[in-house]
Amino acid sequence: MGLISFTEKGFYCEKAKVYIDPWKPVRKALITHAHADHSRGGMKHYLAHPHSIPVMKHRLGEISVQPIDYAESININGVKITFYPAGHVPGSAQIKLEDKSESWVISGDYKLGYDGVSTPFESVKCSHFITESTFGLPIYNWDPQAEVMSAINKWWIQNAKEGITSIMLGYSFGKAQRILANIDSSIGEIFVHGAIHHTNNALKNAGYTFPKTEYVSNETDKSRFKGALILAPPSALGSSWLRKFKPYKTATASGWMALRGARRRRNVDKGFVLSDHADWKDLNRAVIESGAENVYATHGYSSVFAKWLNGTGLNAQVVKTAFEGELSEIGESLSSESE
Repeated sequence: MGLISFTEKGFYCEKAKVYIDPWKPVRKALITHAHADHSRGGMKHYLAHPHSIPVMKHRLGEISVQPIDYAESININGVKITFYPAGHVPGSAQIKLEDKSESWVISGDYKLGYDGVSTPFESVKCSHFITESTFGLPIYNWDPQAEVMSAINKWWIQNAKEGITSIMLGYSFGKAQRILANIDSSIGEIFVHGAIHHTNNALKNAGYTFPKTEYVSNETDKSRFKGALILAPPSALGSSWLRKFKPYKTATASGWMALRGARRRRNVDKGFVLSDHADWKDLNRAVIESGAENVYATHGYSSVFAKWLNGTGLNAQVVKTAFEGELSEIGESLSSESE
């Protein structure tokens, strides 16, 4: 395989004795970002971007972790390792490993558009590119963020006029902060679920700022919820936690809302297409701009995307991983984080 091999524990560089986003315990792990499917517990030592570390420690507890800034390089046994922005969530990185004969980039999860929070994606030249393909179908074509956020603002305004609480569901790390950074906070009060509250606090330790929010506790005056916006993880849907907000309407912000019937299947009142992953055109753009002749598609529509790339003259193949992409939004456990 060369500099990088695909093992039962994850992507492995034998020359440097490091794994990238391993899904089983290893001695040394390079982490692309702090989402649970890429940053798992049990590693003896981690290397990650400084903005990932507070969230990793919040979720994993006290860990041994070395910070690596964007464009900073380290050399391990003749392998140069450099982190570059991935634009996915705060601290997310593409990781480049290179020696005298090969250069590999592991994308992790990424998006090309600027979300107002995360450091924007940078194209990185390489000969081998391991790319996610969560939304690797032509039907996935995202509208500009400003248009989506305008629609969310209008939905909140209409609900507030009717005296209804607006429940917006989105992943507690990444999606929630993106919404906060772009929502019109002058519309009304914003309350957050405990999972989002604790994640925001972790990110504040890394220097991020967000509009004023209030943690929903048992002591919060329920009359204040009328007309307010409540940010919560998707797993809050259907839970007893929602009862305190009646009457309310629910919405989900996810790339999967682009699928016909997805909103109905999630049992929400409204769906907004907002993803922290690249759509079809940006997946293709990222591959082209990498200059890689060898491409490895992981999680999502990997088979379709690899077949398409092969048709364009590239050498593409599917690599099976334990990554979930935006599917992890569905399974985020309410019990795993404090309300």
